[in-house]
Amino acid sequence: MIPSIDSEIGITIYTTSFAGTGGRIRDTPENFQVREVITDRALRSIQEESGYAVYILEKKNIDTSHALSAVFKKTRVRLKSLGLKDASAVTQQYVCSVGKTKLEGLSDGRFSLKRLGFVKKPLTKKDMIGNNFKIQISDHRQNLEDFSEHDTILNFYGYQRFGSKRPMTHLVGKAIVQRNFDRAVELILSYQSEYDSKENSEIRQKLSDKANYQRYLDDVPPQMDIERIILQQMISHGDPLKAIRAVPVSLRRFYVQAYQSYLFNRTLCDAFAQEDLFKPQDGDVCFDSNAIIGKYVRGMNQRLAVPFVGYSYYKKTRFHYYISQILESEEILPRDFFIKEMQEASNEGGFRQSAINCTGFAIQGDTIEFTLSRGSFATILMREIIKPEDPIGAGF
Repeated sequence: MIPSIDSEIGITIYTTSFAGTGGRIRDTPENFQVREVITDRALRSIQEESGYAVYILEKKNIDTSHALSAVFKKTRVRLKSLGLKDASAVTQQYVCSVGKTKLEGLSDGRFSLKRLGFVKKPLTKKDMIGNNFKIQISDHRQNLEDFSEHDTILNFYGYQRFGSKRPMTHLVGKAIVQRNFDRAVELILSYQSEYDSKENSEIRQKLSDKANYQRYLDDVPPQMDIERIILQQMISHGDPLKAIRAVPVSLRRFYVQAYQSYLFNRTLCDAFAQEDLFKPQDGDVCFDSNAIIGKYVRGMNQRLAVPFVGYSYYKKTRFHYYISQILESEEILPRDFFIKEMQEASNEGGFRQSAINCTGFAIQGDTIEFTLSRGSFATILMREIIKPEDPIGAGF
């Protein structure tokens, strides 16, 4: 049976026949370890010279965005990451200075920065190969070594993309794409989830009434920083478009991308019963071993790609039938992703691998280690292994 939260984020199937071990992940942050992997070329480019500083950011119980924000508040040094890492984990990742800096390192208990050297040009997402994971499963009921289907898992977007305990980022994204900015404000402030804390749900219930905005502003906890920004804007001028535009541009783009991710998840599910999503065929669009997109060529090492809908959506694939049906049900057109009122959040779309590329898969006792290519979610692989009845309660 598919958990309701999976359906909320567009996932309505399992792609493996494995019965599932049950159990939990993330009983402690140490049980979920992530190490970022970059190209050899990028590693060789790091020298002990002047330029843009490269650091290893190690953290626990804080996400990447808040860690980098804390660094900036302490040092006024702005750093950029190659990818985002969860709070509920022990993680290592590369970050690079935006400008020239002499900061050697920093530590505050939740995270530490160690300078590796300098590069002539800042590192980017293209320098990142993927992530290595080491994950321990607690209280599982079945032998982990019975699982052997790690190469037949679809490349769904995971729970984190949608807000985990409060899966609503895609709903905000849809509201933005539909130019329903009032609805976007309502969702950010008052969308409630059964997985959210009682305290958070109570304040969100109060904020469902616009008349309460001024009254309860001071009751909104500091960790609801985006909600506070929205509230202050709405109290000031009452314009929902201006309020949404006050949110950091990276997050506004993330909302739209989350909606695209929801559409992608639905596409994979709808196509799974009729299409082979693990082997490309004539006419398909594929990624080669260097992540370069192109048409399928027999005999080459290519991985099937599925459209990621945006304003430049490419219709000429075998997935257009499924995507067009989904867009019709959503009352969305590809051109809607060009947002004139907020062009910085517009997204042209593109392609994404249909299946997870998992290497180095190994099981030792109750611990699983593997490496995934950039953009794939470890929680999606773990979902197929554990088959959790309650993903959030199981640590997802």
